[in-house]
Amino acid sequence: MRFKLILASVKTDITDRIVDAAKESGATGATIIPARGTGIHEAKTFFGLTLEAQTDIIMLLVEEHLVSKILDAVKTAGEFHKPGTGIAFVVPVENVVGLDSQMEKFKEDVRKSYF
Repeated sequence: MRFKLILASVKTDITDRIVDAAKESGATGATIIPARGTGIHEAKTFFGLTLEAQTDIIMLLVEEHLVSKILDAVKTAGEFHKPGTGIAFVVPVENVVGLDSQMEKFKEDVRKSYF
């Protein structure tokens, strides 16, 4: 079985909406990491303190054949067509361990896709 990792950097107030959309499209779970970042626009300051919006990094380890469907759902749910809403990208995964509890679900999904 081949896997890919979808990474999405989004504002914290839309994290749940994006994870729900990903799950509805076939993702079996997500890991969410609190983060902060900078973009094209300078961060605002207030009395010398930088005010940066918190973001979340959503990690979705998915089967290769589900990537397009899940990425489209993430893009739509996150309204990525609007400036400053987020970014998502996919990276290849070489090896995976620790998925024994999910392998039955993966096998069932593969059976369904072939029959």
